[in-house]
Amino acid sequence: MKTLTIKSELAELDKMRNFLKEYLDGLKISDKDYFKIELALLEICVNIIRYAYPQSNGDIQVKVWQDEGKMYIEIRDKGVPFDPRKLESPDIDDIIRKEETGGLGVFLSRSLMDGFDYKRENDHNVLTIYKNIKGAEASI
Repeated sequence: MKTLTIKSELAELDKMRNFLKEYLDGLKISDKDYFKIELALLEICVNIIRYAYPQSNGDIQVKVWQDEGKMYIEIRDKGVPFDPRKLESPDIDDIIRKEETGGLGVFLSRSLMDGFDYKRENDHNVLTIYKNIKGAEASI
């Protein structure tokens, strides 16, 4: 298991991407799965940065590990309580018609990953996502 803590600032996203790249480079997974995992995590972190800490900045903790053919990512923050599972699927045609920006991050993250779960624990939002990586060999 590896852990990274970053500030909830857009400038910190490169640290998160490098952290994930280091971990995923140790696995033999397809480029397609690599980019799905990276995009899902990026969308989640951007949402936390934009909405979790309305009055200030806080921290985002990211943990990665693998177990029984799955690669897990846990994302924790102490921001505003928010259960992304309660969001309804967006009306993509309506978003395009109204030329709106945003509103697709959670939907995109859920569709890119094989598992998506949330809990509120000790004043933390805890989102756990996973991707099936059966057959991916760890070289780390």
